[in-house]
Amino acid sequence: MSDLTKGNNETIQRSELHRKIWAIADDVRGAVDGWDFKQYILGILFYRFISENITEFFNSAEHEAGDLEFDYAEISDDEAERDFRANTVEDKGFFILPSQLFENVVKTAKDNENLNTDLANIFKEIEGSAVGFASEDDIKGLFEDVDTTSNRLGGTVAEKNKRLVDILTGIAGINFGKFQNNDIDAFGDAYEYLISNYASNAGKSGGEFFTPQTVSKLLARLVMDGKTNINKVYDPTCGSGSLLLQMKKQFDEHIIDEGFFGQEINMTNFNLARMNMFLHNVNYNNFSIKRGDTLINPLHRDEKPFDAIVSNPPYSIKWVGDADPTLINDERFAPAGKLAPKSYADYAFIMHSLSYLSSKGRAAIVCFPGIFYRKGAEKTIRQYLVDNNFIDCVIQLPENLFFGTSIATCILVMAKNKTDNKILFIDASKEFKKETNNNILEEKNITNIVEEFRKRTDKEYFSRYVDVVEIKENDYNLSISTYVEKEDTREKIDIKVLNKQIEETVKKIDELRASIDEIVKELEDE
Repeated sequence: MSDLTKGNNETIQRSELHRKIWAIADDVRGAVDGWDFKQYILGILFYRFISENITEFFNSAEHEAGDLEFDYAEISDDEAERDFRANTVEDKGFFILPSQLFENVVKTAKDNENLNTDLANIFKEIEGSAVGFASEDDIKGLFEDVDTTSNRLGGTVAEKNKRLVDILTGIAGINFGKFQNNDIDAFGDAYEYLISNYASNAGKSGGEFFTPQTVSKLLARLVMDGKTNINKVYDPTCGSGSLLLQMKKQFDEHIIDEGFFGQEINMTNFNLARMNMFLHNVNYNNFSIKRGDTLINPLHRDEKPFDAIVSNPPYSIKWVGDADPTLINDERFAPAGKLAPKSYADYAFIMHSLSYLSSKGRAAIVCFPGIFYRKGAEKTIRQYLVDNNFIDCVIQLPENLFFGTSIATCILVMAKNKTDNKILFIDASKEFKKETNNNILEEKNITNIVEEFRKRTDKEYFSRYVDVVEIKENDYNLSISTYVEKEDTREKIDIKVLNKQIEETVKKIDELRASIDEIVKELEDE
């Protein structure tokens, strides 16, 4: 298949998928708030995925063994228990009985008066299947936000079941095709499409820290530029996991040797991130998503260092800071000699990432622009980073890229193996395509930024590779506008031409006045 045909197929499949998935979401949410309701759509999408995934797992093994007629969905639960449960959880991380499979539940959903409680029990049993196995922490609580008995679905059991039937049949009606024949990562793409749509419609409540796919692409390419392989990738504030998975999408799977690691404080996002891993066919033994406050209780100490760190931490949020006197001795924060201020945790996240970065690694972090010029403790930490040559590049992004905020954010790139004592500044504020709701980075915009990151050639109005001496002279100010001149796009006026035009205009006015005076005189003489 040619690249062009493949590209066309991808576009057709993706637009068809998006149309159907949004129609389901639109039809069934009704009085339920869209941002809350996404959990039901995503949770049942996930339920279908793991049902088909495990069915395919069993079927392909049986077909290879010679039983070409075998279909796991058609055997009895007793047979499945007897012949298939053993060892499955070690391989897949979970187990589902045939009667619990999505396709079998959908068949009887419309006539099942106990649908909501049956689904609740199925979800509980899927999670329970991992208890006592290595995958227990990765499966536990996955369906927590898909509460099929909740009043959010309706006041009566009949109302709840009606909505669940609509979601089940809607998702059943989407043709994802065979996994191996799909030109797009169908389940993962549906997930990301829903998340981004809900984020764009939810403003602050839902989309504040969701990283759009085009920004994720840029971060992934920056941290991987020039590298043939990395040990593993880490996001200390991973949200729903989109940044981690963009690393998988951009590069061959074997290039990331040890998988994907992330921590998330919000329970809903923590569950979504783990679902997202499975939806993108990342098996439980290739990821570790933990829940907790990264700054106070980091949960991947034993996994560091990481060759790649990508992150979009919350901007300028409050944290405990020096109210906890033990933190200044924390190995992550101690080297700078100061803690990030209590009102602005930005540098706490940055110092955490630096501490977890390997000697040959690279970190790309989305930042609030204020951190590059604010004084006080932030300046002290900035000085530490500059003096120790950890800052590789600062990139100004266009405004209005993110859902829920129009701020023009920046990307901070850090490395521990720099050979030049210089910092690259790139003003990419004009690198975007205007869309209805938000600006986006097109492929050519991402390429322009990454190529300049690689080549480090001074380009007028776009980039400068600045010696640290100049940065020290500027009192450690790292604002891009300090180093890269903005192009003056105002119309240039030639003063000589302007004076000539004024002279001619004055002459015409004088002639006009003389003519008027002449007419008035003639009228008076009559």
